[in-house]
This record gives sequence, structure tokens and C-alpha cells, in this order.
Amino acid sequence: MVLRCSRRTLVHNDPALKSFRTKRTLGKKQKQNRPLPQWFRLKTDTKIRYNSKRRHWRRTKLNI
Repeated sequence: MVLRCSRRTLVHNDPALKSFRTKRTLGKKQKQNRPLPQWFRLKTDTKIRYNSKRRHWRRTKLNI
């Protein structure tokens, strides 16, 4: 993807070029971002109702 700036210079923005460290962090956050299993709600007698650390991709950014 090529973006144009105001001074007529070209800036290349290629999101596929990420380091392994960044990719590993994104994978971990992707696995953490899921709802609670239903069997766990039954196990804890519904004291824990939902995943309070759930993250929406547009509302909260990871700052990586």
C-alpha cells in the first residue's frame, strides 16, 4: 500500500512486514481475547460471569 503525503513523497506502509516478536505478541493477545467457556461458569457457580479483560479491535489498541 502506498500513501501520499502533502510534500509529494511516497511512504510505503506494508502491514505484512512484522517481526517475529510482534507476531508472537499479537498471537497471544488473539488467544486471550475470547469469552469464558460455559463449563467454567458452571464450575464457579456463576460468580465469574464474563471475561472482564475482553478487548475490541477498534475501541482499545494494543500499543505494540
